Amino acid sequence: MLIKGIIFDVNGTLVDIRTDEGYEEIYRILSNLLSYQGISLDPNGLKDVYFQIMKEQRTVSRERHPEFDAVGIFREIMTRYATDFTRGLSAVKLEQLPTLLAETYRAASRFRLQVYPGVDDTMAQLQAKYRLAVVSDAQTAYAIPELNAVGLFRYFDPIIISGALGCRKPHERLFTQALAAMDMQPSEVLYVGNDMYRDVYGAQRVGIKTVFFRSNQGTQEKEGVNPDYIIYAFPELLNAVRFFEDQ
Repeated sequence: MLIKGIIFDVNGTLVDIRTDEGYEEIYRILSNLLSYQGISLDPNGLKDVYFQIMKEQRTVSRERHPEFDAVGIFREIMTRYATDFTRGLSAVKLEQLPTLLAETYRAASRFRLQVYPGVDDTMAQLQAKYRLAVVSDAQTAYAIPELNAVGLFRYFDPIIISGALGCRKPHERLFTQALAAMDMQPSEVLYVGNDMYRDVYGAQRVGIKTVFFRSNQGTQEKEGVNPDYIIYAFPELLNAVRFFEDQ
């Protein structure tokens, strides 16, 4: 098998991350931050509104696997609850605030962000020979900054983020967009992920061979879905690539 490129999932595959969107401090912090913008929402009210707008976004979506838009949620909150004070803020600030609020939400909910053991060395070796890309279920407002924060951003082109497309894996559009950007055929690419449904099933639907990383995250089993190779530690990916090259 001629391998020209490798596409990676991020969270749970490259990055060991833990977030908790139920953490009450998130909503206290954001409630306070919104008060500086002239918007009065108590923490519980803000939490309810946040998830209600998320539900609304997914309900009106025509996608089979809809993704939410975190920046869009905060833009809608600012629209619904704006006061005269809010509307008097500068146009530049009003434009930037939804992204800042989304970043703040993520920062307050995040408790761990680190690469898995062996990722740095493995990626450096792979980059010397293959084009590396990302297909990730995430929000653009924080997915790319988090890749940069753990030192991995430099490895990838393209970076396909579900939040920018409005759909989540296993939707085939994420995978086909990556292939188009890489100018490669499915037979020339491997996909590495940690979720048996979103990653393995999704990639296999478009004809991409898969490496399943059995990490501490993701759906471990899915009826009728079998990866082409399984690794239990990230550096084993090098053996997986050699396996496919020898086929």
